[in-house]
Parts: sequence; C-alpha cells; structure tokens
Amino acid sequence: MNRWLIAALAVAVTACSPQSALQDPVARGERDFGGLGCVKCHKVGDTGGAWGPDLTMLGFRKSPAWIDSWLMDPHAWNPKTVMPNFNLNASTRADLVAYLSAQKGQAWREKPWAAPSAAALPAAERGRIIFDSVGCVSCHGKDGYGGYPNNNVAGGLINSLTLVTEGYSKHELHEKIKGGAVPIPNDSRLPAPMLQMPKWGEKLDAAEIDAVVAYLYSLAPKKAPGARPSKDDF
Repeated sequence: MNRWLIAALAVAVTACSPQSALQDPVARGERDFGGLGCVKCHKVGDTGGAWGPDLTMLGFRKSPAWIDSWLMDPHAWNPKTVMPNFNLNASTRADLVAYLSAQKGQAWREKPWAAPSAAALPAAERGRIIFDSVGCVSCHGKDGYGGYPNNNVAGGLINSLTLVTEGYSKHELHEKIKGGAVPIPNDSRLPAPMLQMPKWGEKLDAAEIDAVVAYLYSLAPKKAPGARPSKDDF
C-alpha cells in the first residue's frame, strides 16, 4: 500500500478516536460533568436530575466569567446554595466552563413547553414551564420571589418579580424580556454586575414570551377575602 495512503489513514483513525475527541475542551467538560455527578442534580437537554436549575441554556444566560467564578467557589457567590464546592483544579474547571458555556438550547430534542402534554395548557402554565426550563428561575427564584445575589446592585440581590404588574403593562414586560436588561451599577467605580438578563427574543418567539408574561402576571399577590377593591381593580 502506498505509504502516503497509509499515513492518511493513520491520521483519519486518530482524528476519529475517543482520545482525539478529548482534545476538545467541550468534550472533556461533558465527560467531567457526568463523572463528577453533576447530572444527578442538573439537567442538560433531556438528561439529568431536577434538583438544581436546568442548565440547557446556561451558556446563553450566564457569561463564562460568571460560570468560572461560580465553579471556583459557589458559596462565595451565594452562601445559601446547597451545591458543594468540588475544589476543582484549574484545568477541570476550564473544561467545565467550556462545556457549560456551549449550552444554548441545542441539547433539547423537544422544548419542554412544546411537548404534547404542555402544548394544551393555559398560557400561564406554559409560561411557568418556560421560566423554569430556560433558567429564569435560577436568578429570579421559584415563583419569582427573587433574592438571588448579584454583585454591585442595590441591596446586592436580584429583585422579586411578584409585583411586576404594578410597574409594567403586558406589552412593556414583553419588550423588556425580548430585549434583555442590564442592571444599573450601584457604584460606578466597581465592576459591572455579572448577572444580566439576556435578550430572550433571540431564543423565544413572541408567543413564548407572551406565555412568560402571562405567568409573571399570575404571580401578583392575591387579595384577601373581603379586601376593599383598589382603583386597579376597575
């Protein structure tokens, strides 16, 4: 056999081998994500647990710098987190950052809110599924109660969403979700807030954003029985 053909075949075999695949930091990060047991708590696409936030779109909503900071010491960012500090070495952490930063929704075979069991639900219920699945819940909290830490913002915490009905019309809220939001720094001399709301219009269509708006509107505190009506009730 021609020696050049033999050399070409050797290169092709090497390129297709598992060892070669692990030259890719995203592939190594995926391996470590499974090996460290992250899948027991976190879902990526259709695989994983539901104890922690869904990470299928983590790379769209969080920056690599924030992901790296979080993996370095989760409790330094959020003392209340139940996620353990794995004391990762720098190379493993870098590979996990590469893998997680690459997660921008492509791992879903079918969007959870588009499944037959969800498609017929009321808009607010589908909005809740979107809110949880794309990861809004990881910053805004379960049922939008807020309180998640962010650097260099007033009070150091992300606001609750339970009162958005008092500050935004449905159209205004739709546009804010669509276009994203950058928090106003509390101190201009310090680094900008690391957590920002991405432009969800790049990932969600108008009907999906409307469903999220319907869900957020459903979070408004319910009036106690017998409470006097306000001007907003008319």
